[in-house]
Amino acid sequence: MGHEVTTMPLNWKTGGLLLGLVFFAAVLLVKPIGVSTQFVIFDAMIGDVANPDLITQADEGYTSTNAYLAKSGGKYAKNAANPLNYSFVFVLAMMAGAAGSALLRGGIGREERRLPAIWKANFGDTPWKRYAVAFAGGFIVLYGARLAGGCTSGHMMSGMMQTSLSGYIFAAAAFLAAIPVSMMMYSKEG
Repeated sequence: MGHEVTTMPLNWKTGGLLLGLVFFAAVLLVKPIGVSTQFVIFDAMIGDVANPDLITQADEGYTSTNAYLAKSGGKYAKNAANPLNYSFVFVLAMMAGAAGSALLRGGIGREERRLPAIWKANFGDTPWKRYAVAFAGGFIVLYGARLAGGCTSGHMMSGMMQTSLSGYIFAAAAFLAAIPVSMMMYSKEG
């Protein structure tokens, strides 16, 4: 049983160079890129709708009854109260960019979205198992990155670009874990 092979419309070297330039411009013009905090901001936006007393504004700025949102002088509370800030818009733009890229490549077929060929070759027709594994893996990475005080993009990409020791340690740990796990999970080609 064959499957269609999609080609990358952009050489990986060119893509890497463009990504590096975008990161450099972001750091130079605004700040280092990081996105996991925006999950906290989004949660706080929902929490503020459910409990209007969660975030309050005073003369000295924003604060919250939640200690995490109130820390750093209420920075997170302010971002949740005013979500159209650089970081939150950046996350929305990343999602829009990914969707745009997929559409420019001709889209991703319904079956491939439901169950990629490599998953099916290794685990059979088990879409709910795939969703559970993807959620668990994402949760573990996000939890670990937040526990270390950042996120995967903040530690690895922005951190390494700024020659941060924590960035290099996180990248090494991520690859030391990801490569053997993916080799074990996906021993059969799709």
